[in-house]
Amino acid sequence: MRRRTVTAGNLEEILQATAPAADAGETNRPPPGAAPAARQDHGLRTEFEFELPRGYVDEAGTVHRHGAMRLATARDELRPQIDLRVKENPAYLSVVLLSQVITRIGTVTDVHVGVVERMYATDVAFLQDFYRRVNSEGHTRAAVTCPHCEGGFEVDLSGGRLGES
Repeated sequence: MRRRTVTAGNLEEILQATAPAADAGETNRPPPGAAPAARQDHGLRTEFEFELPRGYVDEAGTVHRHGAMRLATARDELRPQIDLRVKENPAYLSVVLLSQVITRIGTVTDVHVGVVERMYATDVAFLQDFYRRVNSEGHTRAAVTCPHCEGGFEVDLSGGRLGES
């Protein structure tokens, strides 16, 4: 078996070439030109809102704190592995990964590596923990204990003000 070297430029080509072919006897395919079928809601939450501790400051000086992150796919986790920046510095993996799954920050919808690079370290750390919770545990809640009364309760890490529900 011959090994192939994969670069970021030909990843899409390789993924398409190795994708499983559709069954020839597939009968559920709509006829050409037909309207797409409405998607059914299966109760799976795929996008999660968050509020950054400090906020992203864009070139105009506007602070953006509210955003959204989608669930990661296997492709999202594989793609950074071939990025040369990640190969040179493995710590850069989280920057590339976050740039792929953050769908918006405030009014910024084109979230790319440069945006994540310009974020404050506290916001990047928050987003790394948020990513882990959303993709590993499927929710944004955390169990905490009050330091004064030692009572246990849950908080939602996605943001919001204290006392809001």
